[in-house]
Amino acid sequence: MSTDVIFTAEAAMISADVLFTAEAAMISVVVVDDQELMRAGFRMVLGAHPDVEIVGEAGDGAQAVELAERLRPDVVLMDVRMPVLDGVEATKRIVDAGTSRVLVMTTFDLDEYVYSALQGGASGFLLKDTPPDHLVSALRAVASGDAVVSPSVTRRLLDRFIGKGGSPIRDSTTLDVLTEREREVLLLIAKGLSNTEIAATLFLSEATVKTHVGRILSKLDLRDRVQAVVLAYETGLTRPGLA
Repeated sequence: MSTDVIFTAEAAMISADVLFTAEAAMISVVVVDDQELMRAGFRMVLGAHPDVEIVGEAGDGAQAVELAERLRPDVVLMDVRMPVLDGVEATKRIVDAGTSRVLVMTTFDLDEYVYSALQGGASGFLLKDTPPDHLVSALRAVASGDAVVSPSVTRRLLDRFIGKGGSPIRDSTTLDVLTEREREVLLLIAKGLSNTEIAATLFLSEATVKTHVGRILSKLDLRDRVQAVVLAYETGLTRPGLA
Protein backbone atom coordinates (compact mmCIF):
# COMPACT_ATOMS: atom_id res chain seq x y z
CA MET A 1 0.00 0.00 0.00
CA SER A 2 1.32 3.46 -0.87
CA THR A 3 2.26 5.69 2.03
CA ASP A 4 2.21 8.86 -0.07
CA VAL A 5 0.38 11.75 1.57
CA ILE A 6 -1.74 14.07 -0.57
CA PHE A 7 -1.80 17.61 0.75
CA THR A 8 -4.66 19.91 -0.22
CA ALA A 9 -5.22 23.59 0.28
CA GLU A 10 -8.13 22.80 2.55
CA ALA A 11 -5.93 20.59 4.72
CA ALA A 12 -3.44 23.42 5.04
CA MET A 13 -6.07 25.77 6.45
CA ILE A 14 -5.74 24.69 10.06
CA SER A 15 -6.90 27.08 12.77
CA ALA A 16 -5.00 27.76 15.97
CA ASP A 17 -7.71 25.90 17.90
CA VAL A 18 -7.17 22.76 15.82
CA LEU A 19 -3.43 23.01 16.24
CA PHE A 20 -3.85 23.31 19.99
CA THR A 21 -6.14 20.29 20.05
CA ALA A 22 -3.69 18.24 18.01
CA GLU A 23 -0.87 19.24 20.34
CA ALA A 24 -2.92 18.38 23.41
CA ALA A 25 -3.66 14.96 21.94
CA MET A 26 0.00 14.13 21.30
CA ILE A 27 0.59 10.38 21.68
CA SER A 28 3.87 9.36 23.28
CA VAL A 29 5.24 5.99 22.19
CA VAL A 30 8.06 3.68 23.22
CA VAL A 31 9.12 1.31 20.43
CA VAL A 32 10.38 -2.10 21.53
CA ASP A 33 12.03 -4.51 19.08
CA ASP A 34 15.32 -6.38 19.17
CA GLN A 35 15.98 -5.55 15.52
CA GLU A 36 17.36 -2.10 14.86
CA LEU A 37 16.11 -2.19 11.28
CA MET A 38 12.55 -2.77 12.50
CA ARG A 39 12.80 0.09 15.00
CA ALA A 40 14.08 2.34 12.22
CA GLY A 41 11.05 1.41 10.14
CA PHE A 42 8.69 2.31 12.96
CA ARG A 43 10.53 5.62 13.42
CA MET A 44 10.04 6.46 9.77
CA VAL A 45 6.34 5.56 9.75
CA LEU A 46 5.39 7.17 13.04
CA GLY A 47 7.60 10.20 12.52
CA ALA A 48 5.42 11.25 9.59
CA HIS A 49 2.51 11.95 11.94
CA PRO A 50 2.59 15.16 14.01
CA ASP A 51 0.41 13.71 16.77
CA VAL A 52 2.77 10.80 17.45
CA GLU A 53 6.07 11.18 19.30
CA ILE A 54 8.57 8.38 19.88
CA VAL A 55 9.99 9.13 23.32
CA GLY A 56 12.15 6.04 23.67
CA GLU A 57 13.34 2.78 22.13
CA ALA A 58 14.28 -0.56 23.64
CA GLY A 59 15.90 -3.69 22.29
CA ASP A 60 14.54 -6.13 24.87
CA GLY A 61 11.71 -6.54 27.34
CA ALA A 62 13.72 -5.54 30.38
CA GLN A 63 14.62 -2.21 28.81
CA ALA A 64 10.98 -1.78 27.83
CA VAL A 65 9.78 -2.18 31.41
CA GLU A 66 12.40 0.31 32.62
CA LEU A 67 11.51 2.88 29.96
CA ALA A 68 7.78 2.51 30.56
CA GLU A 69 8.29 3.13 34.27
CA ARG A 70 10.55 6.14 33.68
CA LEU A 71 8.89 7.77 30.67
CA ARG A 72 5.27 6.64 31.17
CA PRO A 73 4.38 6.72 27.45
CA ASP A 74 0.79 6.47 26.30
CA VAL A 75 1.55 3.34 24.28
CA VAL A 76 4.35 0.78 24.20
CA LEU A 77 4.71 -0.81 20.76
CA MET A 78 5.94 -4.24 21.82
CA ASP A 79 7.71 -7.00 19.93
CA VAL A 80 7.15 -10.51 21.30
CA ARG A 81 10.27 -12.58 20.79
CA MET A 82 13.23 -10.77 22.33
CA PRO A 83 16.30 -11.58 24.44
CA VAL A 84 16.67 -10.97 28.20
CA LEU A 85 12.91 -10.63 28.76
CA ASP A 86 10.28 -11.52 26.17
CA GLY A 87 7.39 -9.29 25.19
CA VAL A 88 4.80 -11.36 27.06
CA GLU A 89 6.41 -10.94 30.47
CA ALA A 90 7.30 -7.32 29.71
CA THR A 91 3.67 -6.65 28.79
CA LYS A 92 2.43 -8.17 32.05
CA ARG A 93 4.83 -6.06 34.11
CA ILE A 94 3.98 -2.83 32.32
CA VAL A 95 0.22 -3.42 32.53
CA ASP A 96 0.43 -4.45 36.20
CA ALA A 97 2.36 -1.26 36.94
CA GLY A 98 -0.35 0.77 35.22
CA THR A 99 2.18 2.94 33.43
CA SER A 100 1.16 2.46 29.79
CA ARG A 101 -1.00 0.56 27.34
CA VAL A 102 0.68 -2.08 25.21
CA LEU A 103 0.15 -2.83 21.53
CA VAL A 104 1.84 -6.09 20.56
CA MET A 105 3.45 -6.54 17.15
CA THR A 106 4.18 -10.02 15.83
CA THR A 107 5.53 -11.54 12.63
CA PHE A 108 3.20 -14.54 12.66
CA ASP A 109 -0.54 -14.36 13.27
CA LEU A 110 -0.46 -17.68 15.14
CA ASP A 111 2.52 -16.84 17.31
CA GLU A 112 2.01 -18.86 20.50
CA TYR A 113 3.08 -15.88 22.57
CA VAL A 114 0.35 -13.56 21.32
CA TYR A 115 -2.55 -15.11 23.20
CA SER A 116 -0.50 -15.01 26.40
CA ALA A 117 0.26 -11.35 25.77
CA LEU A 118 -3.44 -10.58 25.37
CA GLN A 119 -4.21 -12.44 28.58
CA GLY A 120 -1.42 -10.47 30.20
CA GLY A 121 -3.17 -7.21 29.45
CA ALA A 122 -2.08 -6.11 25.98
CA SER A 123 -4.61 -3.78 24.38
CA GLY A 124 -4.36 -5.65 21.12
CA PHE A 125 -1.98 -6.92 18.50
CA LEU A 126 -1.06 -6.36 14.89
CA LEU A 127 1.11 -8.13 12.37
CA LYS A 128 4.37 -6.39 11.55
CA ASP A 129 3.37 -6.13 7.90
CA THR A 130 0.31 -4.07 8.83
CA PRO A 131 -0.03 -1.08 6.45
CA PRO A 132 1.39 2.12 7.98
CA ASP A 133 -1.97 3.90 8.10
CA HIS A 134 -3.51 0.97 9.99
CA LEU A 135 -0.64 0.99 12.48
CA VAL A 136 -1.10 4.67 13.24
CA SER A 137 -4.86 4.26 13.55
CA ALA A 138 -4.30 1.39 15.96
CA LEU A 139 -1.94 3.47 18.08
CA ARG A 140 -4.50 6.24 18.29
CA ALA A 141 -7.23 3.78 19.25
CA VAL A 142 -5.13 2.18 21.97
CA ALA A 143 -4.02 5.55 23.32
CA SER A 144 -7.66 6.62 23.59
CA GLY A 145 -8.48 3.56 25.68
CA ASP A 146 -9.81 1.30 22.97
CA ALA A 147 -8.45 -2.09 21.98
CA VAL A 148 -7.31 -3.32 18.59
CA VAL A 149 -8.60 -6.76 17.70
CA SER A 150 -8.20 -8.13 14.19
CA PRO A 151 -11.26 -10.34 13.55
CA SER A 152 -9.58 -12.89 11.28
CA VAL A 153 -6.45 -13.23 13.37
CA THR A 154 -8.45 -13.39 16.59
CA ARG A 155 -10.57 -16.22 15.23
CA ARG A 156 -7.47 -18.20 14.25
CA LEU A 157 -5.95 -17.67 17.69
CA LEU A 158 -9.15 -18.81 19.36
CA ASP A 159 -9.29 -21.81 17.04
CA ARG A 160 -5.95 -22.81 18.43
CA PHE A 161 -6.25 -21.97 22.10
CA ILE A 162 -9.94 -22.57 22.80
CA GLY A 163 -10.70 -25.26 20.26
CA LYS A 164 -12.66 -24.88 17.04
CA GLY A 165 -16.25 -25.93 17.45
CA GLY A 166 -15.61 -27.22 20.96
CA SER A 167 -17.81 -26.84 23.98
CA PRO A 168 -17.76 -23.53 25.85
CA ILE A 169 -15.14 -23.51 28.59
CA ARG A 170 -17.01 -21.01 30.77
CA ASP A 171 -20.59 -21.09 32.00
CA SER A 172 -22.85 -19.12 29.67
CA THR A 173 -24.75 -17.85 32.72
CA THR A 174 -21.81 -15.48 33.16
CA LEU A 175 -23.58 -13.31 30.59
CA ASP A 176 -26.92 -13.32 32.41
CA VAL A 177 -26.07 -9.96 33.98
CA LEU A 178 -26.24 -8.35 30.53
CA THR A 179 -29.34 -6.94 28.91
CA GLU A 180 -30.35 -8.25 25.49
CA ARG A 181 -28.94 -5.12 23.86
CA GLU A 182 -25.65 -5.50 25.72
CA ARG A 183 -25.39 -9.09 24.52
CA GLU A 184 -25.90 -7.85 20.95
CA VAL A 185 -23.13 -5.32 21.40
CA LEU A 186 -20.81 -7.93 22.93
CA LEU A 187 -21.41 -10.25 19.99
CA LEU A 188 -20.48 -7.49 17.53
CA ILE A 189 -17.38 -6.65 19.57
CA ALA A 190 -16.39 -10.31 19.30
CA LYS A 191 -16.77 -10.05 15.53
CA GLY A 192 -14.25 -7.23 15.54
CA LEU A 193 -16.56 -4.29 14.85
CA SER A 194 -15.60 -0.82 16.02
CA ASN A 195 -18.00 1.40 17.98
CA THR A 196 -18.82 3.27 14.78
CA GLU A 197 -19.62 0.03 12.94
CA ILE A 198 -21.68 -1.28 15.85
CA ALA A 199 -23.65 1.97 15.92
CA ALA A 200 -24.43 1.65 12.21
CA THR A 201 -25.40 -2.01 12.56
CA LEU A 202 -27.77 -1.47 15.48
CA PHE A 203 -28.99 1.98 14.38
CA LEU A 204 -27.68 3.62 17.55
CA SER A 205 -25.56 6.68 18.19
CA GLU A 206 -21.87 6.08 18.78
CA ALA A 207 -22.23 7.64 22.24
CA THR A 208 -24.90 5.08 23.12
CA VAL A 209 -22.65 2.25 21.94
CA LYS A 210 -19.81 3.56 24.10
CA THR A 211 -22.16 3.55 27.07
CA HIS A 212 -23.15 -0.05 26.37
CA VAL A 213 -19.51 -1.10 26.02
CA GLY A 214 -18.64 0.55 29.32
CA ARG A 215 -21.49 -1.22 31.09
CA ILE A 216 -20.50 -4.57 29.58
CA LEU A 217 -16.93 -4.22 30.81
CA SER A 218 -18.10 -3.10 34.25
CA LYS A 219 -20.72 -5.84 34.71
CA LEU A 220 -18.36 -8.60 33.59
CA ASP A 221 -15.34 -7.15 35.42
CA LEU A 222 -13.32 -6.94 32.23
CA ARG A 223 -10.40 -4.65 31.56
CA ASP A 224 -10.97 -3.97 27.86
CA ARG A 225 -12.45 -5.15 24.56
CA VAL A 226 -9.79 -7.81 24.14
CA GLN A 227 -10.97 -9.58 27.28
CA ALA A 228 -14.56 -9.09 26.12
CA VAL A 229 -13.79 -10.89 22.84
CA VAL A 230 -12.18 -13.82 24.63
CA LEU A 231 -15.10 -14.09 27.07
CA ALA A 232 -17.62 -14.09 24.21
CA TYR A 233 -15.88 -17.13 22.73
CA GLU A 234 -15.29 -18.87 26.05
CA THR A 235 -18.98 -18.67 26.99
CA GLY A 236 -20.16 -19.85 23.59
CA LEU A 237 -21.81 -16.57 22.62
CA THR A 238 -19.96 -17.02 19.35
CA ARG A 239 -17.53 -19.60 17.99
CA PRO A 240 -14.28 -19.42 16.04
CA GLY A 241 -14.86 -19.51 12.31
CA LEU A 242 -18.33 -17.97 12.43
CA ALA A 243 -18.85 -14.79 10.41
